[in-house]
Amino acid sequence: MIGAEKVPLTILSTDSFIASALVRQGIIPSSPISPTTGLTVQALELYHTAHQRNPHFSIQAYVKTLCDLQGVQFYAYLSRQFSIALDVYLQILTSVNMLVDEALRRGDPHWRLKHACPACTYKLQGEVPMKFSLLYAMDGNDSLKRVLKKSTQDDLDSDDNSPLAQRSSELPTTQVVGGDRYLLNEYIEQFARDSPADMLSLDDDKDNPCAGRWKNMRDEKTKKMWGVFDESGIFMSICRHGFSLVIADMVQSGEQAKYPLAVVSKLLDTFGSNLGGGYDIGCRFKTTLSRSSLGQRARELNHTSLVGAFHGHAHQRLCQLDHLATYVDGLGLEDLEGCERTFSKSNALASSVRYASVFHRRQAIVHYFEHNDDYEIYANLSTFLYNNYKQALRIISDGTNSLPKLMHELGLEDKSVFDTWLAEERAYLTSLSHEPNHETIQMEYWQKLLNLSGSKKDLDAATAAWTVTTPSTVEFGPHDIASTNRIETTRRHAMENYEKDLKAVQELETKLGVTRRWEQEDQEWKDVGRLVANRKFQRALDHLEGLVVARIFELSKMNQAGTGYKLRKHIGKALQVRSAAIRTALDRYNTAARALRPPRASLSWEEVVEYAFLSDFDLLRDARQDISQRPWATPTGRLTMDTYFKTRRAREEIQRLDIEIRRLATYLHDESRYLTECEKQLQTLHPGLAHQVSLHRKIRARFAGHHYQCLHDISMLEGFTGSITLGESVERGPGASASSPIVCIPAQLVADGLSMVPEGEDDALEDLEDDENADVDGEEHARVLESILQVTLDV
Repeated sequence: MIGAEKVPLTILSTDSFIASALVRQGIIPSSPISPTTGLTVQALELYHTAHQRNPHFSIQAYVKTLCDLQGVQFYAYLSRQFSIALDVYLQILTSVNMLVDEALRRGDPHWRLKHACPACTYKLQGEVPMKFSLLYAMDGNDSLKRVLKKSTQDDLDSDDNSPLAQRSSELPTTQVVGGDRYLLNEYIEQFARDSPADMLSLDDDKDNPCAGRWKNMRDEKTKKMWGVFDESGIFMSICRHGFSLVIADMVQSGEQAKYPLAVVSKLLDTFGSNLGGGYDIGCRFKTTLSRSSLGQRARELNHTSLVGAFHGHAHQRLCQLDHLATYVDGLGLEDLEGCERTFSKSNALASSVRYASVFHRRQAIVHYFEHNDDYEIYANLSTFLYNNYKQALRIISDGTNSLPKLMHELGLEDKSVFDTWLAEERAYLTSLSHEPNHETIQMEYWQKLLNLSGSKKDLDAATAAWTVTTPSTVEFGPHDIASTNRIETTRRHAMENYEKDLKAVQELETKLGVTRRWEQEDQEWKDVGRLVANRKFQRALDHLEGLVVARIFELSKMNQAGTGYKLRKHIGKALQVRSAAIRTALDRYNTAARALRPPRASLSWEEVVEYAFLSDFDLLRDARQDISQRPWATPTGRLTMDTYFKTRRAREEIQRLDIEIRRLATYLHDESRYLTECEKQLQTLHPGLAHQVSLHRKIRARFAGHHYQCLHDISMLEGFTGSITLGESVERGPGASASSPIVCIPAQLVADGLSMVPEGEDDALEDLEDDENADVDGEEHARVLESILQVTLDV
């Protein structure tokens, strides 16, 4: 029942302060000194839980609801009082959780991250090594921005009107959000020096086909936002099952390289080798990581940068062959797009944190992801494993039935041919992205000959400018002297240019062993214009060919059975963007075609967009390689190759799921046994702490029945190759679920127990009232508040 009433409260001799006496009886005061208003723990817990389920539910809406139920008018100060009490309550919860972790011997600051996901981190003895020991995704999200609060005086005093010169007018606070979920700004800034000009947006990587493609990463795209927002969003990473790993605030910047670098550094420190990280610009980040101070360490620990399946179709086809999830060995059916699903839920926080303080914004984000991990991700973990297992079995079944028929149709017997086809496609697309070396050298030689021809004409013209004079016509006036000097200067410059160009031609001829000279009457070398026109046409043809071929391959993926609606829409949008590039390439091709002698026929936009298969692409017959008849370029060949790789990934998924399923089954047993035994030990040592351990155990224990049912359902699937029998954890250290439970009473609780006032002291209450009525200085206020925040709830 929710209501407002006056209740009698008792102050015991063991209560040091009135505020602590209120907390002991389940009331959180709105003021640390002489409180007049308080809220029950139940009312605060109701709002806290409701807000985690629906982040749109604000404090003001909740307080107005209480006012409506009580039949009183709402006043703004009531929301402020509620906010203060809520902060105290959440701080108490945090302190209690820290005491519980210490009692369970899990007080290590990195314990949560090391054991974030049972399926990923609870390793068992005798497991088959996997290529990727842990798969994670990371990405930035600008929805959780916070408005920068600026004072008018600061703006008037600032000489610099740039957004970066603006400062926050918020008062400093000592409030901090504990835990290891957030990366400190100091930790992130150590990676800022790795990329003075942000390396995520550089376009000088010749080996990266997507270099220079991600223009949205450049700071000039987001610098206008800095004047409005302080924290411009968050950058976070999650494991493949959805558990949040680490979070970083993007402070007055876009998605810079320092954020993913800081995340990778933290994960390498925690989890070690063989990590696989998905990022929507993973191809670009791979180069960034290798050039950074983490490059050597990442290579030693065999870190792999990957691209999510959803974003992969926005990359060039050549990039997809190296990074797309379908072609990466050991990845299974993981799409590495968990961040997108996480952000679609967490975006509901945006309205409540947009105008919050630094502390309250971070507090809301941390508590949201804590609740989401415990009550959503963990609750659905076994369902995730069950659904993935069914999906993998279905893909294997379909592939087993269809792949032999497709291979027979193509006359294939050995499945290893598909890897060869993939290598041929990569070699073909690579050849289109770079001009053949001999043609590049020829073009260079032609250009140098053209330069030499032009400088020879300039020299002849400068020499012909001299005039013949006789003694009767000669005049030695100032005008003649200036004219002579000007002509001589022009001739000398022409001579210098001619000698420079001649030397460049001779050096290249010596290097190439060419005996032909530009003076020879060889039409092949004299008609430089025709050769240049042919070369420009071939270059335009290569560019157009690469774009159209990639488009046809992606169209085949979009129309493939099993491609979801959202992925189809994403591919469609990517193709629309690609269409603009195809239009530009088509215009360049038609211009080059008209410059030929005789001119080639132009190509219309309608003809290009109607190409559905490579066999229809007649332009390929004019290219260096006609791939339209290659087996891997035919529609049947593409379908067969996709079916093979999808089936191979499904088998890898089964292998990973077999390991993760047994990990979860063992974790459920070990964790329940460990917490139950710790609770029993604490019953005699500290009943209040035992109660908190019981509450901690019940948070996840409520889902045990669901998990066991899903594990049983998985074991009954036709084609199940794993086991749900219990294994032995490799971790046996203090606090580990498989270790022998030995609790530890926190020193703080021991000290508090020894300092309690003995019962039966007659003047305790009178002295306490005198102390409360006396004037206290600033230090006493701070000490009182600190004591309140350390109270342990026993109710």
